Amino acid sequence: MSQPAVYPPVKLSQTEPARSDITRLPADFTPPPIPSETRLALDDLIVGLQRWELWRVLAWQDIRQRYRRSLLGPLWITLSMGVLIGAMGPLYSALFHMPIADYLPYLSLGLLIWGLVSTLVTEGCVCLTSAEALIKQVRVPLSIHVFRTLARNIMIFGHNIIVYVVVALIFRIWPGATGLLVIPGFILLLLNATWIMLLLGMLCARFRDIGMLISSLLQVVFFLSPIFWRPENLGNRIILAEINPVFHFMQLIRSPLLGEFPATSSWLVAIGMLIVGWGLTFVFFARFRRRLAYWL
Repeated sequence: MSQPAVYPPVKLSQTEPARSDITRLPADFTPPPIPSETRLALDDLIVGLQRWELWRVLAWQDIRQRYRRSLLGPLWITLSMGVLIGAMGPLYSALFHMPIADYLPYLSLGLLIWGLVSTLVTEGCVCLTSAEALIKQVRVPLSIHVFRTLARNIMIFGHNIIVYVVVALIFRIWPGATGLLVIPGFILLLLNATWIMLLLGMLCARFRDIGMLISSLLQVVFFLSPIFWRPENLGNRIILAEINPVFHFMQLIRSPLLGEFPATSSWLVAIGMLIVGWGLTFVFFARFRRRLAYWL
């Protein structure tokens, strides 16, 4: 029986290092620069905005889930809003000694706009904490959850605006070309609402008591906003209405639909809030974006 061949051990030369399968990098290789927090925050907002189909579907799914097995679905909100306006309109028009043909459209737009603003602020406080499971399991831009909340409330507002259309048809209100000013006014409202929700979402994720504080403040702002009353009724104290940001956003949307031009001060306040608010929010977002998952 033949013996297996025995080969002498191979000795590596002391002057030649052992070869490796890892490809050597060139001497002049430099790793790509790590993106800054500012760049990552900007990419989060841009990518989140580009994926509009995702947050649109999620927003519509939220509405369907909320009104599942309901006969009218989201139209229940519209119906309840119409009943509220129809019941309060004749009462408050008599209290303020105003013709109901003038007061009812004014009241309907005031309640509709306030419902949109207050809901955006309230749900903005929980737009990130309510998506805790999704944030921890799926890697998507954080801004998607803000846009999702924004889209959901825009859809609901689209249903509720039917109430004003009915009121306008009853009292034959036609704003004409002035009504087109509602488009830039509504865009300014949404842009400001976006940074407010993003900022409140992060703050409420870190400090949960802020959400309850905001809810209490909204009750006070409701009575300080010209929803049931006109700013002219304050006389020399009209400054109490002008220092209220909600007043200016109401003017930008309500005045064009009533055939009136919004005051220049309302445009300046909305644009100023947009610039300053987004500047502060972006700095905060870039600084604490990575910590959000640990706050939830």
